[in-house]
Amino acid sequence: MVYNVVGMDKKISSAKKIAMLALLSALGLITFVIENQFPPLFVPGAKMGLANIFSLAAIIMYGPLEGLCVVAVRTVLGSLFAGNISMLLYSLTGGVVAWAVSSLLIYLACPKVSVFAVSVVAAVCHNITQNIVYVFITGTSLMLGYLPYLALIGVLSGAIVGAVVVIIFKKVPTSVFQRFLYGNKNKA
Repeated sequence: MVYNVVGMDKKISSAKKIAMLALLSALGLITFVIENQFPPLFVPGAKMGLANIFSLAAIIMYGPLEGLCVVAVRTVLGSLFAGNISMLLYSLTGGVVAWAVSSLLIYLACPKVSVFAVSVVAAVCHNITQNIVYVFITGTSLMLGYLPYLALIGVLSGAIVGAVVVIIFKKVPTSVFQRFLYGNKNKA
């Protein structure tokens, strides 16, 4: 099952944990920068959100607080690297809402709700939040007409992100995650 990594009772060294969170943040940032080079999907500004793979993985591997750190670092640095600080307002609010939904569902509803479903719900909430923030800031209520399209894009992107995370946690042996989390046990 996907949750083999969560809740292991060994203590993770803080240096190793910080390094892994930095790695997840960097991978998310690289994915964001690459994805930002492609044109939007169907609706202006819509992206697949593949960087969320690493945020969701951080929540599963380490917990909600660590997942929030990955989301925050990735969105702040992504906005700076893209040269669009106004993007931060939309990305960070959408990211925080998606993080909150993911965290709540993973730690309160799983395994009744799959990681795949968590990712879809989080992506839809992310898109809706960004649209509402845009409407609130600009006062352009006509933009609410994009909500159905953004919800559909959220379902698609959430399904892709969720499928990738499920595949990673199912196909990669638990021993690999244990080595990343706790170090090599065979050291003398």
